[in-house]
Amino acid sequence: MAFTLAVSLAGCRGAPPPVPPVLLCAGDSITAGGYPWYLQRHLDEAGYRLKVINAGEKGNTSGEYLGYLRRSHLIERTRPRWILLQLGTNDVRCDGDATPLDRFRENLEAILDIAAGQRDPDGAAPRVLLATIPPVPVEVPGQFDAASRTRVEGEINPAIREIAARRALPLVDNHRLFVSRPALLPAVHPSEQGYRALAENWFAALAPLLGAPDPPGAPQR
Repeated sequence: MAFTLAVSLAGCRGAPPPVPPVLLCAGDSITAGGYPWYLQRHLDEAGYRLKVINAGEKGNTSGEYLGYLRRSHLIERTRPRWILLQLGTNDVRCDGDATPLDRFRENLEAILDIAAGQRDPDGAAPRVLLATIPPVPVEVPGQFDAASRTRVEGEINPAIREIAARRALPLVDNHRLFVSRPALLPAVHPSEQGYRALAENWFAALAPLLGAPDPPGAPQR
């Protein structure tokens, strides 16, 4: 009798709700600063059931972020369906973090290789959206100088565009966003409104790839 009741109660409780697919926001302090929170809100309001994880690491160059991924096994642990990747701002610093172009390319390719070698819960490799980096609008003594600004447009973003094209990755032009709306980027980091605009830019690129939003009660994608 007790066994029958227990089985009956278990059946009433039903299976636990499915876990939403993970969207991983990878990058430096411009990512850590807050756009993933606004992106989660955009996705929720539009009816897309995804779990956004802010994996931004403040101050990281491409090489430091590569090391972080290797140590933390973050992609292996979170098994994301989507990865939004923006790195390179700290690579153009004028101090010890300055990264030669060839090394930046190697680091970015290695990060993308890590992503390509993983599988989400459905057995597919995560889909990566790669972004250009914003301008460096001001000089910061000991950190960013005039050469830093030149490297963004002359080295880093061209390399990002080339890698995205060669790997057939969607390219999100966050550089163009801030060039067209400079008030959103008063310093190296965006304003609060700039972070909102950054989330909108990511969402505009991501939504067409997601397809129609999920109706309430539908199974997870």
